[in-house]
Amino acid sequence: MKRFLKLTIAYDGTDYVGWQVQPNGVSVQQRLEEAWLSATGEQLRITASGRTDSGVHAKGQVCSLATHSQLSNRDLVRALNALTPEDIAVLKVEDAIDGFHAIRDATEKTYGYQIQHGYIMDPLRRRECWFVTRNLDIDAMRQAATFLIGRHDFTSFQSLGAERLSAVRNVKRLDIEPHAESLRPEMTIWIAADGFLYNMVRRIVGSLVRVGRGGEQPDWVRWVLEQKDGSLSGQTAPAHGLFLDHVQYCDPSDETCGTADTD
Repeated sequence: MKRFLKLTIAYDGTDYVGWQVQPNGVSVQQRLEEAWLSATGEQLRITASGRTDSGVHAKGQVCSLATHSQLSNRDLVRALNALTPEDIAVLKVEDAIDGFHAIRDATEKTYGYQIQHGYIMDPLRRRECWFVTRNLDIDAMRQAATFLIGRHDFTSFQSLGAERLSAVRNVKRLDIEPHAESLRPEMTIWIAADGFLYNMVRRIVGSLVRVGRGGEQPDWVRWVLEQKDGSLSGQTAPAHGLFLDHVQYCDPSDETCGTADTD
């Protein structure tokens, strides 16, 4: 009998071409599907909630699949972790409702972006933080971030390459959290939304950093948003500072389940 499973995984994306199987290198999806084949004898496609790009990390990526395997969820966790590289970890395997789909049924995703700023880089953080060689004005960045909260057309913060029918997304949270315990100035920018456009988080982060450096006033971000022109925003922040933190899913009894935008 076929059953549907929900997998929660974490990975360091440094050495991968991204989540999705690609001809130009090794992907996280490839390694996970190879491990599944070795553990169960099944060759199948594992769907993730979002196709993280090359170098992007995940703390709570969610995947879905349908299987005929009778291995227990606990045994699957053990087997998959034994068969995947050390930079991929299967945190949980859970039973899901029939037809569960990691993309379609997601209602909200939260990403974090880590920045270290100042004049001396911590080399132990270089794989997971963007090092900005200037002290950033966090208050100005927070003021700029307020203009992006809510339901807007985010065309100005979209990179070409994966066009969507609509560029309207609902950003529910955009916070900048300094790390008081760090030896060097460091922050995490948190952003949660019902869906994301291609490179949307990294373009937003690059724009906030431009404000934080003093290159623009905070209300410049509002102006960029209103122009609906992707050439006007700040730089696309480097991939290695970004991680998918967690994904929320709808109640299966809700008739609107599966109607959220996807990235």
